[in-house]
Amino acid sequence: MDPEAARTARESLDLAFHMSNILDTGLDRHTLSVLIALCDLGLNPEALAAVVKELQREPPPSTPLSSSSSQRLVLPNEVCKVLIVHAG
Repeated sequence: MDPEAARTARESLDLAFHMSNILDTGLDRHTLSVLIALCDLGLNPEALAAVVKELQREPPPSTPLSSSSSQRLVLPNEVCKVLIVHAG
């Protein structure tokens, strides 16, 4: 990726992350960038939003996270497979 394209992509992600924070979505930069990439690959944004909302409703895992771990929305393999199938 050329430097100008990289700068534009970074600025776009910065803007999307800022809007995400204003809307209090609870998404971190990494998760947001993955969701944007999935949309770029042709996945339905509304379907992705539904999956994110469903995953955010689920109770947190019973195993405690280490203090160095950041909490990220992690898509289970089954969900990823469904999203990939619907993208095709």
